[in-house]
Amino acid sequence: MKEKILAFDPSVYLDSEEAIAEYLNVTLEENDPDLLLAALSNVAKARGVSQIARKSGLGRESLDKALTPGSKPRFETIMKVMHALGVKLSVHA
Repeated sequence: MKEKILAFDPSVYLDSEEAIAEYLNVTLEENDPDLLLAALSNVAKARGVSQIARKSGLGRESLDKALTPGSKPRFETIMKVMHALGVKLSVHA
């Protein structure tokens, strides 16, 4: 009998503000725009994509497209999504 391997879904584990903040901070440390888009997508999935689309003012399809690795969303779009997710981007020296 073959073993079935399930796909890993990080959104299942993003169940607290602290987990989401740590996940996004670790992702930002990688300095990979596509990884950040995937992470934001995972957080949106954990919070409810329809709700995040509504809060950000984007359509669900537009949100999905913007958070797809390889897309080139505008900074304004990323900020709207982050605001809808309840997270902020900060800079430290």
